[in-house]
Amino acid sequence: MKIYADRFPTAIRQLITDLLVVAWVYGAIRGALWLHDLVQKLAVPGQKMEGAGGGLADNLAEAGGKVGRVPLVGDELTAPFERAAGAARSLAEAGRDQQELVDQLALALAVAVLVFPLGLVLLGWLPLRVRWMRRAGSAAKLAAAPAGRDLLALRALATQPLGRLTRIAPDVAEAWRRGDDATVDALAALELRQLGLRGGR
Repeated sequence: MKIYADRFPTAIRQLITDLLVVAWVYGAIRGALWLHDLVQKLAVPGQKMEGAGGGLADNLAEAGGKVGRVPLVGDELTAPFERAAGAARSLAEAGRDQQELVDQLALALAVAVLVFPLGLVLLGWLPLRVRWMRRAGSAAKLAAAPAGRDLLALRALATQPLGRLTRIAPDVAEAWRRGDDATVDALAALELRQLGLRGGR
């Protein structure tokens, strides 16, 4: 006897939950990447500062080198260019520092955005999913064992709602004690369906 009724709601609920979790994680990652890219735009002024400062320092150093070749006064004329080139290098260094700071801020904010949604998945959904997988695996193995059907029926008597039990038989406990095959099969199938599995004999 194969039991298909009520198998699909549990399996479909599990599938929908899994898909929602995947969508949740995907959305969280996309949001974190978007925030990271948004914050990274703050590094543009630093990039421009670094480029301008580096270019100015090179030009001043080159000009100072040319001026330094002037006889007699070359060394004196070079000093202002060297000081100006040093200031330009400091400007370029400040631009690099600003970019590094923005990089660190972007990474920290992206991680902070991911902590909560991924924490819910890892600490909330995942343990429940693993527990369900273990229970379903144990129930499937039990259903294949010679005496597994009786144990599943006993578990159904102990855990299933009374309304479901009475739909199987008016005095389902007495029928189980007598070893009524139809009742035992129905109880075992009910327990398996609760886990989204197919019951059968």
